[in-house]
Amino acid sequence: MAKVLIIRLSAIGDVAMTVPVIYSAAKANPDDTFTVLTQTFLIPVFINRPANISIIGINTKGSEKTLSGLLKFTSALVKYHFDIVLDLHNVLRTMMISWMFRLHGKRVFVIDKAQRERKKLTAQKNKLLKQLPLMTNRYADVFRAAGLNYSESFVSLYDENHPADLSPMAQLTGEKTGKWIGIAPFAKHRGKIYPIDNMEEVVATLSAHNDYTIFLFGGGAYEEATIEQWAYQYPHVKSVIGRYSLNNELALISKLDVLLCMDSANMHFASLVGTPVISVWGATHPYAGFYGYHQNPHDAIQRHLPCQPCSIYGNKPCYRGDWACMAQIKPEQIVHKIEQHLQQL
Repeated sequence: MAKVLIIRLSAIGDVAMTVPVIYSAAKANPDDTFTVLTQTFLIPVFINRPANISIIGINTKGSEKTLSGLLKFTSALVKYHFDIVLDLHNVLRTMMISWMFRLHGKRVFVIDKAQRERKKLTAQKNKLLKQLPLMTNRYADVFRAAGLNYSESFVSLYDENHPADLSPMAQLTGEKTGKWIGIAPFAKHRGKIYPIDNMEEVVATLSAHNDYTIFLFGGGAYEEATIEQWAYQYPHVKSVIGRYSLNNELALISKLDVLLCMDSANMHFASLVGTPVISVWGATHPYAGFYGYHQNPHDAIQRHLPCQPCSIYGNKPCYRGDWACMAQIKPEQIVHKIEQHLQQL
């Protein structure tokens, strides 16, 4: 029986992508125990987990932000006597944690982030536009390298024994009638955000359907102000922002007929609960390996410009200067894609 430590500290979407892999690995190795080290605020993502999975929280913006704080934390972590360490992040902080375990004679296995392939994918000249392995597959490869059994078995965070509970949100949602559409219009970086005026046009068009209810997701002061304005201005539009816990939002997402989002954490939250996603891509690209778990590749909307993708994370300035990859996507194209999906239900 092995004690396995799994490290993935951030970002939100990347941590969410570890869930299907970790849950599948835990079920494939029932005699082993798995401990996930991640940011404390992300612990709610790991709901309804197998009994042999536990979570340890770390706060890299608080007490573990400094070198001394991280070393103190890791010194305490080493005392748990893990047999195997799986670094699914491979950044400076996790390298330091792994180094401490290696000093104690522990086996450490680290994810291959394919930096060279990513550089070719985002190059301005001689771009090599090809599909890179999905991050979930890269995560699974780390488990295999450690000699652990792995077979993909994850379907959803919810099942018959652990149904989604919408009762805390009943005042907002009411009973479900017609189609429920989720829209998460924001992302961390500009290169992954559809122009807000165009997205408002999408919301306005969809809200004109009496049998559609639209739930808006987001976070942050600017996002909240924008979303609250849309919810006030358009019928059948409701804001979820700032009202409920992540657990509650996951439950609501699981009840949606479709979620429209960017290349963002919400795409991965929807993937964890089996909800179809229509995603809009600009500076980034599904080929980088960050597409939603078991999502349909045909539901990704993008312009396919020669310069795409120019970034893995969407955090680089547009060297064209016009953000054409997003600006040239018409609102009616997005609306048509959503309505086409709903008609197939």
